[in-house]
Amino acid sequence: MVDFQCKERYDYADLLQIMKVLRAPGGCPWDGEQTHESIRRDFLEETCEAVEAIDRADMTGLCEELGDVLLQVVFHAQIETEKGGFTMDDVVNGICQKLVYRHPHVFGQTQVSGSDEVLVNWDVLKRKEKGQATAADAVDAVARTLPGLWRAEKIQSKAGKAGFVWPDVQGKLAEEVEELREAARSGIPTDAPHGVREEVGDVLFMAVQAAREHGVDPEDALHRACDKFAVRFRRAEELAGGTMKEMSAEELVACWQKAKEQES
Repeated sequence: MVDFQCKERYDYADLLQIMKVLRAPGGCPWDGEQTHESIRRDFLEETCEAVEAIDRADMTGLCEELGDVLLQVVFHAQIETEKGGFTMDDVVNGICQKLVYRHPHVFGQTQVSGSDEVLVNWDVLKRKEKGQATAADAVDAVARTLPGLWRAEKIQSKAGKAGFVWPDVQGKLAEEVEELREAARSGIPTDAPHGVREEVGDVLFMAVQAAREHGVDPEDALHRACDKFAVRFRRAEELAGGTMKEMSAEELVACWQKAKEQES
């Protein structure tokens, strides 16, 4: 039995102590075996579940999910503490230092006219803090682990702030779609230069640009498209009587069109 006093209500210090106990000899074998790499996916999943609670307006769920996200932060900090690296105190100090530095209009003498100017100053301070001398440095710094659509959006945003803006987004998107058609017709290997993989990427990249032009979150737009497809697919399957594999292409299209009409 470990040396720990159970309580009716715990606080932040208790969380740090619990994590330390779980990782220590005599604690939990599973927790003790984990590394930054082994729990990497857990961090992403817990964050997604917190976001889903926000989307559902489930504040009880959000409270729980934020706890799960905080656990991941504490878990990684404890792993580093054991290795003689940074501690949770270093994590807290780091974010406090960053917040104070990037809000000179609150903690310093800088004057701003509104939130737009705050964001401009934030970008300037961030680039200075990160040692990003050029806009290309800022583009390169966008995390590759972001969902693809969000990564594209962020890259385009940083390029746009540097003055790089497509003059005709819709025309460029149509051009990329035609190049995808040509790649599909050509019969060249999918992963070859100018093959389908590259051209699909170009189409998606410009679709994100079109979304940004109209203030649309591309990730949200795709999720909505997935939801719409799921609803229509269920209707089409019901209309097909569960025998879609046996239907011709024309019959499938007819079922889909009927499902779409019923929806509207």
